[in-house]
Amino acid sequence: MTTWRSINHTLSSKTEAEVLQMLNEEKNGAKRITILERLHQRYNTLRVARERIELLKEATK
Repeated sequence: MTTWRSINHTLSSKTEAEVLQMLNEEKNGAKRITILERLHQRYNTLRVARERIELLKEATK
């Protein structure tokens, strides 16, 4: 079983795809609300950063 402590310890080094996979696994498994919230927050942070970079690249073309 994955604990909050182990997730929090490694979350900052995960890629967007890895965090999304973790989020989907949690949604299909234990469904722990606090972990779902944290994974979703981290996923959104990574996704928004990627989208912003893509947007700015298009704007400079």
